[in-house]
Amino acid sequence: MADWLAPISHITLPYALALALIAAYWLWRVAREAGHRWVPHVSWWAVPGLGLLWTTPLADAPALFGLGAALLLLAEFWPGAFRPARVRPGWAWPAVGVVVGLTLLGLTAVRGGTDLSVTLALAALLAGLGGLLSAALYREHAASRLPGLEVRFGRVQFPEWPDLSVTLTERGARLVNVSDGPLRLAGWSPSGMNAWLRVRDEGGAPLNTLNAGQSAFLPLNGRAGGVRVWYVPVHRRGGRQPGEPRLFRADWTPPVYADQRVLN
Repeated sequence: MADWLAPISHITLPYALALALIAAYWLWRVAREAGHRWVPHVSWWAVPGLGLLWTTPLADAPALFGLGAALLLLAEFWPGAFRPARVRPGWAWPAVGVVVGLTLLGLTAVRGGTDLSVTLALAALLAGLGGLLSAALYREHAASRLPGLEVRFGRVQFPEWPDLSVTLTERGARLVNVSDGPLRLAGWSPSGMNAWLRVRDEGGAPLNTLNAGQSAFLPLNGRAGGVRVWYVPVHRRGGRQPGEPRLFRADWTPPVYADQRVLN
């Protein structure tokens, strides 16, 4: 029994397998959290923790084992072990870690090296693999579908306070977003017509989203007496989640029928 409790002075096969299982578990957890769009934060302390456990028998310093175990517990159970990420993590630094780790291991195998160089190589390799897994398995938000023709014939809301304003020009109408957030444009139609047209900017490029204060151009002739614009507001609290479809209505006296234009 005393032999089992005595500190080891070199890396044994069971000890190496135990550390490999801990490293594999950490990589598995990094991969699992990446699927939920979480990336390592305090959990990175698992890398130096495993490095200290690897160094303990080589340096004959039992105190390093306690320090390494403490870092592993911190990386596993600390509330901020992982944190949410809005964008996919980068590939560059993890790839550098893998290359550096493999290079050090190769040089150590060919030319020989110290225990410290092997420990640093394994730590760099483990950190690089964790970063690559986090970047590769990060699940981005599915691109939300743009509102389409279903908004035209579906149920819409009429806001109490308009999100859009329209100003008549010589070539048509200028549509401006006067709300405090972006609006996702579905389509528009002149009043009195069963049309479905894309909203475009002054240069003729299609617009899918009209940001606050941004304007669009609606080509109209002199006989047009109004416009209908279907859109979906984006909730500010919910990030990029759209709200309920809405309809903007504006009517006026056509210029060919009256000398003065009146907006309703």
